[in-house]
Amino acid sequence: MDFNGSDTLPGPRAEDQLPHTAQSAAKIVIVGGFGVGKTTMVGSVSEITPLTTEETMTQAGIGVDDNFGSASKTATTVAMDFGRISITEQLVLYLFGTPGQQRFWFLWNGLFEGALGAVVLVDTRRLEVSFDVMGRLEERGVPFVVAVNSFPDAPRYAIDELRTALDLTPDIPIIECDARRRASSRDVLMTLMRFLHSLAMTGSLT
Repeated sequence: MDFNGSDTLPGPRAEDQLPHTAQSAAKIVIVGGFGVGKTTMVGSVSEITPLTTEETMTQAGIGVDDNFGSASKTATTVAMDFGRISITEQLVLYLFGTPGQQRFWFLWNGLFEGALGAVVLVDTRRLEVSFDVMGRLEERGVPFVVAVNSFPDAPRYAIDELRTALDLTPDIPIIECDARRRASSRDVLMTLMRFLHSLAMTGSLT
C-alpha cells in the first residue's frame, strides 16, 4: 500500500521507462582506480536518473584508500553505479560503474558477470592503478577500451606513449575524454561498441 492508501504500487516514471523500440540490450561495466571519474561518467551519460551507492568518506579510510589527486573527494562508491543509455532506437546499454577502492574489488566479479565489454577510465597522474584493473578484465575475458579522463592538472601524453606505458596491444582503442560531458562519455561508449563489433566480425568475441 502506498502513502495515498492505494494497494497499487507506483510504476516507473515516464522518463525511466524503456523505449518501446528497444530490441536488444547489453551490459557494460565502467572500471578504474579510485577517483578516476566512474560515477561522473555514468551520471553524465545516463538518460535516466542514475542509481548511485555513494557514501561519505570518513577518517577510517585514511591510510587505507589511495586518494592521491582526489583530496577534495568527499564521497565514494561502495557497491556500484547504474545508468542506461540508448545507443540507437533498438540498442540499449546498461551501465555499471564499479567501486574504485581495492577493499571493494571483491564486488567486481558479480558486476563483470554477463558484461559484453568494459571501459577502463584512466588518470594519467596514477597510471599504475590501471594495471590490476586491466588484468582482472583480461582474466575474465572481458574486452575493453581505455578512456583517458582529462583532469586539469594531469599530464598529457601522446596515445602511442600511453599505449607503451600501459602495455596495451595495438588493437585496443585508447580515447581521450571528459567524463563530465555527456557527448564525450557517449563517444567513449560508441568507441567500445565499434570495437566489440570488430571483434564479433573477426570471430574474436565469444
